[in-house]
Amino acid sequence: MQKKNLVFLSAASLLLLTSCSKLGPLTADNFKVVPNPLESHAGQVPATINGSFPEKYMKKKAVVTVTPELRYGNGQVARGTSATFQGEKVEGNDQTISYQVGGNYTMKTNFKYVPEMQKSELYLTFDAKIGKKEKEIPAVKVADGVIATSELVGRTVKSAQACIAPDSFRRVTEAKQVANIKFLIQQANLRKSELKNNSVTEFVELLKKINADKEGLNLNNIEISAYASPDGGVELNDKLANQRQKNTEKYVDQQLKKAKLADANVDAKYTAQDWEGFQELVQASNIQDKDVILRVLSMYKDPEERERQIKNMSAGFRELADGILPQLRRSRMTINYEVIGRDDDQILAQYKEDPKQLSVEELLYAATLKDNADEQEQIYKTTTEVYPNDCRAYNNVATIEYAKGNYDEAKNYLQKALAIDANNGEANANLGLLALQAGDAKTAETYISKASNANGLAEVLGNLHLAQGNYALAEQDFAKVNSNSAALAQILNKNYSAASNTLNNIKNSDGMTDYLKAILYARQGNNTEAANALRSAVSKDASLAAYAANDLELANVSK
Repeated sequence: MQKKNLVFLSAASLLLLTSCSKLGPLTADNFKVVPNPLESHAGQVPATINGSFPEKYMKKKAVVTVTPELRYGNGQVARGTSATFQGEKVEGNDQTISYQVGGNYTMKTNFKYVPEMQKSELYLTFDAKIGKKEKEIPAVKVADGVIATSELVGRTVKSAQACIAPDSFRRVTEAKQVANIKFLIQQANLRKSELKNNSVTEFVELLKKINADKEGLNLNNIEISAYASPDGGVELNDKLANQRQKNTEKYVDQQLKKAKLADANVDAKYTAQDWEGFQELVQASNIQDKDVILRVLSMYKDPEERERQIKNMSAGFRELADGILPQLRRSRMTINYEVIGRDDDQILAQYKEDPKQLSVEELLYAATLKDNADEQEQIYKTTTEVYPNDCRAYNNVATIEYAKGNYDEAKNYLQKALAIDANNGEANANLGLLALQAGDAKTAETYISKASNANGLAEVLGNLHLAQGNYALAEQDFAKVNSNSAALAQILNKNYSAASNTLNNIKNSDGMTDYLKAILYARQGNNTEAANALRSAVSKDASLAAYAANDLELANVSK
């Protein structure tokens, strides 16, 4: 009995000695990882590790370096950022941990994401020494990972709508033509020489054309504005401008009757003293005392006082009388009309007969009249042949090739577009979209920064911000877009009701649409609906089966 007691005391003494000289194992209870499971964002897997050393653990001469390791695949290891801790008697700059009470610490780490990390485990490894002696502390598993839902942007971006360069075709275009008639000082009669000037001759010819081409031209109205120059007094100029209006209106009525447009609407008015026109002409001239004259106009509002002050500048007034005032003794005739272009059927018929007879705007517009992507692409390619110096058609061919998944071909056409116009917004935005599809967000950002005026830029920006991990901003960009990427941004932003609405409103839903529905249902705890959506997704896109097998979001979904 005495011998047994001696053996027991010896074992206890050895254990006490060992505990004093060794750093014992740590357990997962000593650590909390946020998030757990780990999650990827913008191609990175960040983690915050909150740890604690128990009381009487950190020996006073101990140094412990903690290194996070993400273990995945067949023995592959990604090492994160280490942190070193020291006992109370160690001279160093690392965080000191009390032997008596222990201590808490926080360390942040980050891993570059690779797809194999979907099935992975986060371990903490320890490099420990007491004095100069190395001590072994077993590695501790502290988290699982990685939820890689954000990485789906690499797939959702493939169904994004690339930026289409718009046409500026308008079937009905507002137009106007102006003619001017000048009068001699204090006269209102229309001189034959003035009625033969180019602007008046063109005015008359246009009236004839409008009557001859009622399908292509439509007369809205004619405006007549008659003026007198500011010199000569208000009463005289009022009568003079009024008479100039009447004489011009009579002439216009005659021309309308000759052109068989007698029912046209004519709006006539006159301005007794054209001070506004006077100021514009003086401002644009190089006459002597120009600044003084403009100052007089601003200082005096009374017409007679203005005229008196200006006439006091004898040299300046002479230049006004010879160069400015004669131009203000006039009437202006304006034809407001519409140019009516081909309708949709006419454009398509002309394209079939001879596309070279269509304008570039009509050709670009013709493509929008087709629902079939192949037919649209053929029209755009024809446009590049007829109008090889317009970059828009090259860009639009690229959008169709992108939608087909022909990324090299899309890039080729976009480069042709930029060779014509390096600043074209749509082409730069679409090269950014190609870069996102290839997983290169940095290059994408460079291209997209040059595309501020691009048509449809919001959707491209949304995909960029989604790839960068800025889900709230991406959701704002997608405000008017129903797409897989828009729904993904809403899911990652935890706006599940909006995501559900978006997914239900995607016109051309595909396997990825259903896959996102499965994730959404799984997050909401509806595993039955998640399983149904996942089966539908795999039936549309078999490649999703392998992806789903490693997806922690769908780990509890029965297949």
